[in-house]
Amino acid sequence: MGQIATPLSLIAALLSLISPLASVAATSRVDTSTLTGKVMCGYQGWFNCEADGAERGWVHWTKGRGALAPANAKIDVWPDVSELGADERFATGFKHADGRTAEVFSSFKEATVLRHFQWMSDYGIDGAFVQRFVADLRDPRVLRHNNTVLGHCRAGAERSGRAFAVMYDLSGLGTNRIQQVMDDWRALRQNLRVTDSTAYLRHRGQPLVAVWGVGFNDGRKYTLAECRQLVEFLKRDGCSVMLGVPTYWRELKNDALKDPALHDLLKLADVVSPWTVGRYRDPAEAARHGEKGLQPDVAWCKAAKLDYLPVVYPGFSWRNMHGGALDAIPRRKGEFLWSQFVAAKRADARMLYVAMFDEVDEGTAIFKCTNDAPSTGDTKFVTFDGLPSDFFLRLTGAGGRLLRGELPVTEQPPALKP
Repeated sequence: MGQIATPLSLIAALLSLISPLASVAATSRVDTSTLTGKVMCGYQGWFNCEADGAERGWVHWTKGRGALAPANAKIDVWPDVSELGADERFATGFKHADGRTAEVFSSFKEATVLRHFQWMSDYGIDGAFVQRFVADLRDPRVLRHNNTVLGHCRAGAERSGRAFAVMYDLSGLGTNRIQQVMDDWRALRQNLRVTDSTAYLRHRGQPLVAVWGVGFNDGRKYTLAECRQLVEFLKRDGCSVMLGVPTYWRELKNDALKDPALHDLLKLADVVSPWTVGRYRDPAEAARHGEKGLQPDVAWCKAAKLDYLPVVYPGFSWRNMHGGALDAIPRRKGEFLWSQFVAAKRADARMLYVAMFDEVDEGTAIFKCTNDAPSTGDTKFVTFDGLPSDFFLRLTGAGGRLLRGELPVTEQPPALKP
């Protein structure tokens, strides 16, 4: 019997119903089997607005209670919300220069998170480590928000062909509470089945879990012994582990605990990622850190059979949150971030972590931000100095190509096509 021909468009439509990834061309999907060769961003996803459905009011936009308005801003750069739908934008007490009401977004809105992951795809960024602050999860509303955002990130990664992975931030965790992290991870795997997603990032053959905040000497209540318990638990659960550590972890000085047990702990993990935000402030210092920090770090990790994930960041400012100078570490129109990409490449780094995708709080966001920031009185914001709102997304995509040898090493950022 003859077969009835099925239109290719119908086949494509049916496949897209079976799997969100089917609608993404195979050649444009990220290889989620390894962190090697990837540029991943930190994704905070912690922003709430009044009436966004999360029932948390204004979170991370404001210093105190009440709406985002002059004298109550916690952020230092203003997001570009021009592409967001009307139901994704939330009015603030700020006005733009032309009198328009300034608006922001909520991470609780699925459409917004999906768009963020689509931007990653559009600009060649491989994916995101989704931040999870364990200290806050005992509040049911916070847990609901975090699980909702994680679900949005999963959907966004699947639809756009990106990778995502969970990053636990231990900051603020009290004594004898490491079990809470283990219980949460069990819930994510068993109830939300997060690692079943084809977009979940794996490394060395196992799902990758990041644990940030190990070995810092800033008075944290949890101990290295407790961190070791967590790493051993995750390894027994069949995971690869990335540990976020202080800048001077190798020398056990400055921001790191002076305890050799830190090195013993790191050797149980798979990836080491030193936190370097604020440790250098201009291209010359970044290059120097590359020579004196990154290069010996990479050598140490190679000897210990560990992978090394350097952190890069575009600039820094937290005047509205903590006071001090506005634009404390300037972006220099991309020269600062590019100098870090170059330093990592020269150190033979094989992967990179960009801090952060969406953190407007500390002025480190690389996603679309506006030059038309609604500065009012003493509340002012850092801009992109007239650069297009997507400039740092494009530059981060170029950093990935540099990492993979698709672009030559140059002292100045490459010419970026819009």
